[in-house]
Amino acid sequence: MAKIQMKTPLVEMDGDEMTRILWQMIKDKLILPYVDLKTEYYDLGLLNRNDTKDQVTIDAANANKKYGVAVKCATITPNKQRMIEYPQLTEMWKSPNGTIRSILDGTVFRTPICIPAIKPVVKNWKEPITIARHAYGDVYKSVDMYTEEPGTCTMTFKGESGEEKTLTVQKVNGPAVWQGAHNKESSIRSFAKACFQYAIDTKQDLWFSTKDTIAKIYDGQFKKVFEEEFEAYKAKFEELGITYFYTLIDDAVARVIRSKGGYIWACKNYDGDVMSDMVSTAFGSLAMMTSVLVSPDGNYEFEAAHGTVTQHYYKHLKGEKTSTNSMATIFAWSGALKKRGELDELPELIAFGEKLEEACFDTLNAGIMTKDLVGLVEPGFEAKAVNSEEFLDAISERLAAKLA
Repeated sequence: MAKIQMKTPLVEMDGDEMTRILWQMIKDKLILPYVDLKTEYYDLGLLNRNDTKDQVTIDAANANKKYGVAVKCATITPNKQRMIEYPQLTEMWKSPNGTIRSILDGTVFRTPICIPAIKPVVKNWKEPITIARHAYGDVYKSVDMYTEEPGTCTMTFKGESGEEKTLTVQKVNGPAVWQGAHNKESSIRSFAKACFQYAIDTKQDLWFSTKDTIAKIYDGQFKKVFEEEFEAYKAKFEELGITYFYTLIDDAVARVIRSKGGYIWACKNYDGDVMSDMVSTAFGSLAMMTSVLVSPDGNYEFEAAHGTVTQHYYKHLKGEKTSTNSMATIFAWSGALKKRGELDELPELIAFGEKLEEACFDTLNAGIMTKDLVGLVEPGFEAKAVNSEEFLDAISERLAAKLA
């Protein structure tokens, strides 16, 4: 068959370790045989970010703004241990995801990939729970420091008009750590609009939670903005029979555990980071989670929500076979291709992305799985653990049959 032709490139952001190995295998086995793939390539591997002083991450984010759709591999955010593992590093570079999200703004929507053979750990969950995570600010754009002596820390805002506001953070009698976080009201409004629109598009209820009883001004502003923005969507919510409500995050956690699922849970940046991992793990696996960043100006970045699978990478370097789940990375590619097809009015590209996902489900439903999933299947369902390459080969076989 003739390859599907693309009009506009995808922004391709390569990554690190085992996910980087899978990235190339997915392209070679599942995409390149069928699609005349056009991408603008950026290597966000840790060593290249170091060599470019992280300029490559900024360039990739700006390319996403130019072309509208990006697909991103998992990347390393170095800590002290990574500095030992990678002695070439000149700096403990910040999270590339944090950098990209700050430039694009918007909201990350993460939804579990569910199959009948694997039931959620929370037995009353019947439908997926989508986490809507604000993608700007809070601890991801914070500054922090360590002090050793007694003293007083203050926070000062200097307005362009010359007005100054100063607060005393705390007076300490010894060593202390300090952190200053912020958010922009424009970004909070974009977050609210994205959540309401996504709820309408998917016809799902929307929950939103913060801790405004403690952070009365900071979290209180989130609550206020959401209430203001909801007025423009209220009539449509009523027409569709869906609801929006706000509650404290501790109450939301209790409600989520008692719920049946099937709604969107909107969270601030850090809350969404943690809760999306909790939800994905409870539904099965971090590798079974779709993730897309939607910016206010209509740009999309599809990614895997998990890390770089370091332990498997070191096994791979020794020449050992791994059984690494590539589902989230495949769905990042399929999601990006479908969105590119939608924006460029290429129905054949949309159909290809859908068939790729169907081939993945057919493979899993046939009991062909990676090791992380086999131990999660329901009693009576026969499943066989295969290695990383065998899993992709099984998907490739089913995809070829669908496209024949």
